[in-house]
Amino acid sequence: MRDPSDDTELQLVLGELGKHNLADGFTEAIRSSMDYVLDGSRTGRYDLLSKDVHPGERASVGAKLEYEVQRVFKWKKSKPLDIELAGVPVDLKSTVGDNWAIPTEAHCHLCICTQMRLKDNAHRSWLIRTHTSWLYRGKGNKDGKRGIAVDARNQWGVPLYDWTRLPINPLTLLTESQAEQVFELGRGQEVRLLRLFTYLPKVVIERSVILTVCAGNQDPMRRARAIKDKAAEKGILLLCGKWVSDRTVAKGFGFDLGPGDWVAIPNESVVQGESAGADFLF
Repeated sequence: MRDPSDDTELQLVLGELGKHNLADGFTEAIRSSMDYVLDGSRTGRYDLLSKDVHPGERASVGAKLEYEVQRVFKWKKSKPLDIELAGVPVDLKSTVGDNWAIPTEAHCHLCICTQMRLKDNAHRSWLIRTHTSWLYRGKGNKDGKRGIAVDARNQWGVPLYDWTRLPINPLTLLTESQAEQVFELGRGQEVRLLRLFTYLPKVVIERSVILTVCAGNQDPMRRARAIKDKAAEKGILLLCGKWVSDRTVAKGFGFDLGPGDWVAIPNESVVQGESAGADFLF
């Protein structure tokens, strides 16, 4: 049993990992994994902690993350484990709970272990050699997978980055009443999108959010563009990153819009309503 500083392979892998911005890369990979599981553009779901999401689906975020991490960092799949870094086999493990399930083939190997705290919108990763003596004793689950003892992780694991915040889906900022109105059955897309931008002023709305609100409907982006004049009538300057002129104006307000991003800037006449969190029914 070796201390991390005496583990030559671990130090080689750390050197390779040091070439990447791990916190940002894992943030992107986790967000993509969550979006994949929620499938908002078809289901209208946007919160993994919602009762509409089965616990098994939440757990599947970890399985998807393995592939998203490889995509983000351009790490190629390599046997006998998941990837190979600096010529050393490395397994990728993640959990939305408190521990990881380490399979028998990964025992005593190096693992990148990622923990996602959904309630806190945060994540963190460690590099650890999963010695069998550091795993919980017993046969493990039916596949022989065993968890890592917390003391062993704290003593022998190498933190790869500090706890890092995950971007919050703007839809989770809606009150219960506002969410009901934005997703009201039987209402047209334009009406519901106008409510969305009214309830979330000065919040960057990504394309995926609009697709979620308009799940199952045709051409939601065209519908969003069609409400710019209606928004102006209600005292809202609606800016879309698709147009250079809008991006320039948004920049002046402190917002850096991507091609698929939107932001609603309320005029002074509606600032009071915004600060009060008022519901606008129309």
